[in-house]
Amino acid sequence: MATSLKLEADPEDKNLVILQSLICLLREKNILSRADIEELCDKVQARVANHDNDPLPCQMDGARAAATEVAQIGDYIGRKYGGKHRRTV
Repeated sequence: MATSLKLEADPEDKNLVILQSLICLLREKNILSRADIEELCDKVQARVANHDNDPLPCQMDGARAAATEVAQIGDYIGRKYGGKHRRTV
């Protein structure tokens, strides 16, 4: 069963295509775990939530879009490759 990935960003954006492919490749090779991807999602969300103190400034709209994209990529990879979720303390 094929799982599709529908993103809000411009599908013609070559940087997005490269990054999506890289994240998937790293997960396929078990270099990134599902927990790593969940941590990435949290870090991107934290940048949105604390935008004023972000050490790597970016446009707020871009940060929100990035958070949405990373969450969608994480959901896709979780469905396609599975893996253990991060442990909660």
